[in-house]
Amino acid sequence: MGARSFWLSAAAVAAVTAADGAIAAPDPATEDARLARLEAAVASLQAQVAAQQGLRQENAALRQQVGALQTKVAALQSARIQTAPALPPPPQPGPTALRASLTGGPPRVATDDGRFSANLYALVQLDGAEYFQAAPGPLGADFRRSGPALGFSAANVDLGHARNLRDGTLFRRARIGVWGKAFGDFQYRAFFDFGGSGAENAGQLYEAWIQYSGLQPLKLRVGAFPPLQGLADQDSTAAQPLLERAASADVARNLAAGDTRIAAQLWAAGDHWLASGAVTGRTIGVVASTGTGVAPTYGDQLAFVGRVAVSPLYGRDWLIHIGAHGSYVDHPADTAGPSAAGSTPASAESVSLSDQAELRIDGTKLINTGNIDARHADEVGAEFAAQWRSFLLQSEYEHFDVQRAIALVTDPHFDGWYVEASWVPVGRGRRYNSQTAAFDAPPVPRPVGAGGWGTVELAARYAEMNLNYHAGPPGSAPTADAIRGGDLRTWAASVNWWLTPTVRVAIEGQHVTISRLSPDATSYQTPTGAQIGQSYDAVAVRTQFGF
Repeated sequence: MGARSFWLSAAAVAAVTAADGAIAAPDPATEDARLARLEAAVASLQAQVAAQQGLRQENAALRQQVGALQTKVAALQSARIQTAPALPPPPQPGPTALRASLTGGPPRVATDDGRFSANLYALVQLDGAEYFQAAPGPLGADFRRSGPALGFSAANVDLGHARNLRDGTLFRRARIGVWGKAFGDFQYRAFFDFGGSGAENAGQLYEAWIQYSGLQPLKLRVGAFPPLQGLADQDSTAAQPLLERAASADVARNLAAGDTRIAAQLWAAGDHWLASGAVTGRTIGVVASTGTGVAPTYGDQLAFVGRVAVSPLYGRDWLIHIGAHGSYVDHPADTAGPSAAGSTPASAESVSLSDQAELRIDGTKLINTGNIDARHADEVGAEFAAQWRSFLLQSEYEHFDVQRAIALVTDPHFDGWYVEASWVPVGRGRRYNSQTAAFDAPPVPRPVGAGGWGTVELAARYAEMNLNYHAGPPGSAPTADAIRGGDLRTWAASVNWWLTPTVRVAIEGQHVTISRLSPDATSYQTPTGAQIGQSYDAVAVRTQFGF
């Protein structure tokens, strides 16, 4: 019986007692009845008290049983923990988790946090060309020649080569390498090249550098690479609108910058501006005594290269680019070394300006100053570009000065320039790259093999590079300060078909004119001041694959 029943029974006994106490005159019969009722109520209360005591005993027993069970459960759990094998900690996400990608760009491996990556690079360009020239004549009647104007030697002049430029094929570039990121703020690149100009290479280191970018927007790069030098200089070799850069841009970049140059460069770039400065030395090459490559030196060149560029006016589908760049050769390379008497002649340090025209199947340098003795040399250039929708116009002017080491001769200067245009008839034009302040290849939104026909681009250029200084009139002997390096003028037009972002086919036609007087009538076996230049046409085709 519960507590509620007990209190109800007690209330009943109290009520009976109260009722009985209200009787005024006792009556024996009534008194017996009242006693009987009281005895019954007391008996009921005693029964209820006994029941409550029994429940309390049962509750105590149950509590003891529950306590015993809890003790057993705790003992079992302790035994299980002691005998269970240790489990490895759960895997933690971190930079060691790698992701590989074969779509949307070059083959790539990178960590999840993006701090480490390695990207495969490859570029293969196979060129084929035919030169249309006048038929060669006898040596005494055909005066077309090539070779240096100064520093002449029979070993580096082919008296008959210019009469018949080589038709054929050439792997212009065959590069492979890797580039990527390390520890977040460092970038790296290492490329090898097996292509060439006129002939393929056995393979050489082309680029190898490391860059720190932890002080944005500043970046510091050290190694072998082409420093930021000009607008055409920063055109990707895989994305140039014509097969080669203009001759003036090539001569300018090769003075103190250009491919395989060992340098240290500090630079910064924003959305519409760029500024850079570099200290440069020699280029990577194989010493000439091995049969190929560059001449040995007794002291490397030391130079400085700088560039600034902005796009002050721009809109959603148009842009104006202006820029300036320059190079200063503080210490030309020593290519002669000490004389037999032990002293170093003034002519030991020299610079040389030359170019192979704007096609490389034949590697003949059709304009060439040869080695000019120099204390210093410099180059300054101006750049301009205007883009409107899919049409692009760009131009650069270059001026060169050489401070000669030999007294009593004037210091020569040279000039070159070009203007070129490209147009994508259907689709978007070339993309402006703010990190190089130059223009990349046009996009290919509908590549061949994915339901489209790729992207077609038309390009044309006129270029001039004049390496003549005080050349004099035809038929005259050169003066002491004359340099008859030649004046190269090139008209070119190209059609580029980008089948995919990685595959390109280009066909180009050229009309080339070289005006040049014989710098050394005896060595070149020509009459004094004879015209040794020439005019020719050429057609070339390039097949390209790269990522």
